[in-house]
Amino acid sequence: MPRPLFFRVAALLVVLATAVSLGDARTLRLFHVGNSFSNNATRLLPELAKNGGHELIIGRAVTGGCSLERHWNAVEAFLADPNDPKGKIYSGKSLWDNIRVDTWDVITVQQNSMNSTDYGTYQPYAAKLHAHLQKLQPKAEIVIHQTWAYRTDAAVFGQIGGGKNAATQKEMWERSRAAYWQLAQDLRARVIPVGDAFWRVDSDPQWGYRVDPRFDAKTAEHPALPLQRNSLHVGYRWSAQKKLGKDANHANVAGEYLGALVWYGFLFAESPEKLTYVPPGVAPEFARHLRSVAWQVVQETAAASRKVAAPLPAAAR
Repeated sequence: MPRPLFFRVAALLVVLATAVSLGDARTLRLFHVGNSFSNNATRLLPELAKNGGHELIIGRAVTGGCSLERHWNAVEAFLADPNDPKGKIYSGKSLWDNIRVDTWDVITVQQNSMNSTDYGTYQPYAAKLHAHLQKLQPKAEIVIHQTWAYRTDAAVFGQIGGGKNAATQKEMWERSRAAYWQLAQDLRARVIPVGDAFWRVDSDPQWGYRVDPRFDAKTAEHPALPLQRNSLHVGYRWSAQKKLGKDANHANVAGEYLGALVWYGFLFAESPEKLTYVPPGVAPEFARHLRSVAWQVVQETAAASRKVAAPLPAAAR
């Protein structure tokens, strides 16, 4: 082969190889309507997407502790009067202000964690919000983010109606899971099963967090902390003022990593086990386990998710 032709063929092969690798990449536009838990679950997602060769664009309408009822009430206030501050609960902006900046592929919704265990708090707000989002973004798939239960040593768990709360982490997970899947059936939407992944890790005899029986929060002195190995929640920590506090609800970096791994597997329909990114503070062996659990849970719930999201037969409409 003449030398110039050889180099032209070699250059073509390089271009083709590059095209194949870029062909596997995907640009996904994700918008989440939520609160601090949706921020927790997606904080590390851009890094994972980049690690997997994808481009991820994220938009959000988020405010702390926001329930489905409050999200919808804000929409109603905005529709009645676009200048009403009650409709601008997302750092002074409305849902419309935040969502109109792009055309989104996927939009997620969720209940606030304390109400996640009581389906009576979901409706009719979720259905109204769902219909509104479909009107605003008709090309987007609206999916449900299943949030997680609080850590086993939380002072209180999710509300279950009648002025009562779930008694344990397990009951909170079971009740919130049932509520989220009921919502999925009602809205015919798929589920991002983060709550199941958290429970899979927390309930594992080897990998789950266990309370340190030697630690007494009432007598602890700075900087003493309990052993919190494999915790997915923030847990005990000292403030700058040397005051001991405990957040048994929100995810720590390991929990954020697990949540983002589940979102990655769900959104890109591929295993996060191949990813190499591990955030600082998460042990390599634990990170490997979290990647495995995330993909297991996504695969296990995929069929059920597709079934509930399938269009109704014509006769049933």
